[in-house]
Amino acid sequence: MKIRLVTRSAALLLVAACGWSTAHAQDAAYVRGMAATCTFCHGTDGRSVGTTPGLAGVEKGYMAQQMKDFKSGKRPGTIMHQLAKGYTDEQIEQMAAYFAARKQ
Repeated sequence: MKIRLVTRSAALLLVAACGWSTAHAQDAAYVRGMAATCTFCHGTDGRSVGTTPGLAGVEKGYMAQQMKDFKSGKRPGTIMHQLAKGYTDEQIEQMAAYFAARKQ
């Protein structure tokens, strides 16, 4: 009886760990996909080669605040104020963390 309980517990933990791993991978792919929408203007992985500011390595809090300011209209822009409105605050935080982790 005790062996059966331990076996079931171990199996349950394994299933939970596999589920978390898959969910985490899906979340990472989701965030990477959102960040890819910035590529046209800000370069691959936020490494700009033009006059548009690069996003790679920008501090997370700073970038998130700038995006929220675009979203609210506090910061004017040519197109960013329109694009930012399409993201939730949580998505903005996720993208800010993604770009903060990239090297310039």
